[in-house]
This record gives sequence, C-alpha cells and structure tokens, in this order.
Amino acid sequence: MVMTTNTMHTTTATDAAHDAARNTAHDAAHNVGPAETAGATGGTGATGVPGAVVAENTRLDFAKSAPKVFRALIGFDAAAREGLDPALVELIQIRASHLNHCAYCLHMHTNDARKAGESENRLHMVAVWREARHFFTPREQAALALTEAVTRVADAGVPDDVYAQAAAHFDEHELAHVLALILTINTWNRVALSTAKVAGTDERR
Repeated sequence: MVMTTNTMHTTTATDAAHDAARNTAHDAAHNVGPAETAGATGGTGATGVPGAVVAENTRLDFAKSAPKVFRALIGFDAAAREGLDPALVELIQIRASHLNHCAYCLHMHTNDARKAGESENRLHMVAVWREARHFFTPREQAALALTEAVTRVADAGVPDDVYAQAAAHFDEHELAHVLALILTINTWNRVALSTAKVAGTDERR
C-alpha cells in the first residue's frame, strides 16, 4: 500500500508495511463474534479490564449471517484507505465514532492510533478539535469538519463551505477516498451498535 501525506506526519517503508498489516487486522476485528459470557469476576476478562464481566450478547453475528455483505464491506474499507495518511485515517474514524457514540470502534481506533505513534495530546483533543486547532494541521481540520458534516448529514446536509475547505486541501482522488472512509466508518459504527459489540473485545491480539 502506498501512503502519501501532506501533513506533519511522515511514513517510511517500514511504517507502510506495518500499517498494511494493521489494516488487515483491523478488518478482521470486525469479524469477531458475539462476546463470550464471563462466568465470574477477577482476571482481565474479554475486555482486558481487571474484574470486568461481559454479559452474553444474544444478537446476531453480522459476519456469519451476511458473509458476502461483510466481505464487500471489508473490501470497501480497504479500498477507501489506499493512499491516505494513516494518522488521518485514524482521526477520521475516531471522530465519527465519537459522534455515533460507538464505544467499540472508538476503543479500537484510539488503540490503533497509539500503536501507530499518535500522541495522547492529540487523541484527547479530537473531540474538541475546533477549540484546539493548533494540535491539527489545516488538512486534518478540513477532514474532521467533513467527517462531522457527513456523519450528521441528516441535520444540515454537507455545507458548501465545509466541502470547499476539504476540496482545497485534497485533490479529487484524495477527497473521494476521504469521503469513502467516512462512509465506511459510519457503516462499521452502525454494525457495531446494532449488534451490540462490546468495547474492549478486540480479539486481534
């Protein structure tokens, strides 16, 4: 996977290889079935949190119930990421997950961002990026604004100024991929929320 970036972040060949492996693992994580019932407290349990008990999830396993749809979604996700800065990819996924209140995806993508070298300062500021613009490049700010507009599209559509700002920082090919990524994380959020995925049950390890 070839990574390009116009932001403050740089990507080496080693980083790109690591990111490709991480993206494959990310896709696989959405294939995790319903959480196992933890029979007693103690230990770390399925969530990795000491003493946590995970209730049985009685909802369907989306990947098993609609495998062709699930594989298509994984392909869409992988195609959307191509050519995008890995740091930008995680910022978009984190912000959409905030807005959709998807704890499962938020836990996953903040962890992925940390593993990729993202700073705690920036992770803490994503939810309030407009009040902390100095933590993010103009390009990242444009992507975050577009992420918010598309995620909340039912409220006011995608305003012309938000679209114009994004178009000023991304060429048409890049902008199409940013938009595709926003669409995929919104879909993943809805899959996770509809099937009651439990935050912390990331089984990619």
